[in-house]
Amino acid sequence: MAITAILCDLDDTLVVEEASAEAAFLATCERAREQYGIDPKVLHQAVRHHARQLWRAFPTITYCRTIGISSWEGLWARFSGDDPNLKTLHQWAPTYRRETWERALADQGVHDLSFAKQLAAVFPGERRARHVAFPDAETVLKDLRGIYRLALVTNGVPDLQHEKIQGANLAQYFDAIIISGEVGVGKPDPRIFALALEEITACPAKAVMVGDSLARDINGAQQAGLKGIWINRSGDDCGDEVTPDAQITSLSELPDVLQ
Repeated sequence: MAITAILCDLDDTLVVEEASAEAAFLATCERAREQYGIDPKVLHQAVRHHARQLWRAFPTITYCRTIGISSWEGLWARFSGDDPNLKTLHQWAPTYRRETWERALADQGVHDLSFAKQLAAVFPGERRARHVAFPDAETVLKDLRGIYRLALVTNGVPDLQHEKIQGANLAQYFDAIIISGEVGVGKPDPRIFALALEEITACPAKAVMVGDSLARDINGAQQAGLKGIWINRSGDDCGDEVTPDAQITSLSELPDVLQ
C-alpha cells in the first residue's frame, strides 16, 4: 500500500537537541572556569546529575514523563500555558534552576549563591542561541512537501518546541504540528499518533513515523498501526525489543526509502 503521509519527530531528528544542550552547558560552565578555575566538563556533569535528582523528586514528575519533558529542558523552559502542571512548573522553575547550579557548584567546593543565580540566568540564553536544524532537514522536507502529507509530532513543553521549530525555520513544511504539552499525551502513547493522522486526514496503514527514538517514535508508531523508520545517525544496534521497518543514517536517505 502506497505511503501518503509522514509523521516526523523533532528533537535529534530534524533539529540538533542533545549536542545543542551540551554546547550551551559548556558555554555557561566556562564562566565558572574563568571565575573559580572549575573544569567546565566536570561542572556540566554535576549540573546534569543534580538537575535529574531535583526533577525526579518534584510532584510533577509523572506529568513530565507522560508529556516527555527532560530535566535539562526544565532549566530553560518558560512553561507558559493553562495546564495546571505547567503553571506549577512555571512557579517552581526559578528555584529549580538556582538549586541545580548551587548544588553543582558546591560539589566543586564553591558556595556562591549569587554566582549560581547568574549561571542559572545565563544558560537559557546560551541554549536559545543554538536552534540548529540538521543540514539536510530543509532540503528533504522541501522535496517531500509536495508529495506527502506531513505532520510534526514531538514531545515537550509547548513554548520550547515552538521556539525550536521557529528558530530552525521548519513550521512552513508541515500540514500539522502536534506537541505533547498542548494535547496532553505524548509518544509512545498511540493517541498522539492518532491525533496527528486525524489532523492531516490520513490512515495508519498509509503512514510512516520517522524518528530517532526506538521506544517513543518507532515502537509507539508501530503500536498505533504505522510503519516506523528509525534515523540512526550513530550506527547503533537496535537490539531485540524493537524492530524498525527501515533504518536510515541521514534524512537525505528518506526519499529513497519511501519509494
